[in-house]
Amino acid sequence: MTKDADQKAIKDSFRKLARKYYPDRSKEPNTEEKLKEIAEAYAVLSDPKKTQRVR
Repeated sequence: MTKDADQKAIKDSFRKLARKYYPDRSKEPNTEEKLKEIAEAYAVLSDPKKTQRVR
């Protein structure tokens, strides 16, 4: 994903990663922690006010 990604691209990427790291579906270790990181990143990227603070 690029820095200037639109909201649809952000949402699509989040859903793809959430499916990949969902604890019931993935056999990888630490999937719960990865899913929390993904959700936190999505919360920041999907909110324009929070994104402005990060940039």
